[in-house]
Amino acid sequence: STLQQEAARKLYLPVGVTMMLAQRLYEAGLITYMRTDSVNLSNDAMKAAEDEIIRSYGKEFSKPRNYNTKSKGAQEAHEAIRPTDMSRHTVNIDRDQARLYDLIWKRTVASQMSDAQLERTNVKIEANNHKELFSASGEVLLFEGFLKVYLEGNDDEDVETEGMLPAMKVNERLTNNYITATERFSRPPARYTEAALVKKLEELGIGRPSTYAPTISTIINRNYVEKGVFEGQERKYMQLMLKGSSVSEQELSENTGSDKGKLVPTDIGTIVNDFLVNHFETILDYNFTAKVEQDFDEIASGNEDWTKMMADFYGHFHPNVKDVEANADRESGERILGTDPKTGKPVSVRLGKFGPMAQIGDAEDEQKQFASLMQEQNIGTISLEEALSLFLLPKGLGTYKDEEVEVNNGRFGPYVRFGKMFVSLPKGEDPLDVTFERAKELIDEKEQADAPIGTYDGEPIQKGVGRFGPFIKWNGMFINVSKKYNFD
Repeated sequence: STLQQEAARKLYLPVGVTMMLAQRLYEAGLITYMRTDSVNLSNDAMKAAEDEIIRSYGKEFSKPRNYNTKSKGAQEAHEAIRPTDMSRHTVNIDRDQARLYDLIWKRTVASQMSDAQLERTNVKIEANNHKELFSASGEVLLFEGFLKVYLEGNDDEDVETEGMLPAMKVNERLTNNYITATERFSRPPARYTEAALVKKLEELGIGRPSTYAPTISTIINRNYVEKGVFEGQERKYMQLMLKGSSVSEQELSENTGSDKGKLVPTDIGTIVNDFLVNHFETILDYNFTAKVEQDFDEIASGNEDWTKMMADFYGHFHPNVKDVEANADRESGERILGTDPKTGKPVSVRLGKFGPMAQIGDAEDEQKQFASLMQEQNIGTISLEEALSLFLLPKGLGTYKDEEVEVNNGRFGPYVRFGKMFVSLPKGEDPLDVTFERAKELIDEKEQADAPIGTYDGEPIQKGVGRFGPFIKWNGMFINVSKKYNFD
């Protein structure tokens, strides 16, 4: 689990990709087995690490040591994840595999190195015109130790590293150049990154190293959560400065509220979660999940009968499923926003077959209207005005090259339709703001991108970029293009 967390923090790799790369490194004989929580190294590995540290950095950097796991449900049947050859600092293979190997090598070697030596200082400063004390904290690195190789990442964005202090002596006279007072705002807890979620699952005793990656991949693939793309927004704050005997005020700005790269619940994820919590409260309880994991460990150890454990579970679970199946209503997350001023009909938003949608009219209304929500809009936060604006689409823009041009919004986002061609709008571009001139630009770019780059057996060859990366299309066949080729 720490491999998944550190690879996410330092290399920005999704946990599923990390385990796939680790599998390839293991199959190539470069690292030991990777589906383990063990932190133990064999005597041979410790000796190899000691020899390599002394050879590369010096004897003072070596300190062989053993570790004990802190995780209650750790899987320790194997050695810790480590390089098979400590003298191989880097490997000349696929870039991402090489980066992950580098991370594993550095952490393994650092675990067998001496402690870093820091001198932490707290300075108290008296003023000549009042009795209050000023204080400053900082630290000086006296000996690098393991920090020469590796520094562990941190999920907490608020952690501030202490600054370096200038050389000072006791009773030294200091001159006050200026003093600042900066306005600060409290912030809600940050959304989980993949690394932070793995850490939380481990703390709660939910899952195992081999299940963290599939669990996170599943909730992303099912569109229960998505990676945030919001860059944040600018917020003003004030800073006061005392210089000499005068105080000045300055307005500054900072970026706040960004969820880029974080795991953000979708409408369907929120609705599914609410349904399960309402009807399967016991199953979704963290303690229940951790208890089942413990029971599995007891069964594996031969201390508990698996048939009795499963019978106890199904004795409560199966009747609950049957009751929900027979009596629970289908959840749609419907929310009434208000009334359409033109028709007097109710306006609502809910989850439909093809995703979040707005509706004008009751369920029984034969003339009810539908419109898909924009990708950045949410059932829980959309306003009546925003929902009504969705019904202004599709919007006809004119005729270009004897074909009708219109802009619309669909299940995959906003687009321009040109005859039978569909051109997706760039992220963040509002379809209601698209002009005829802008539509022509997008159409021309699409036609140029789709233009054949050659022919083979009388059939045109086209290139493009899809959800799985660059590809070549020929005669209805799609061929992925390897990274080793210059696609441009």
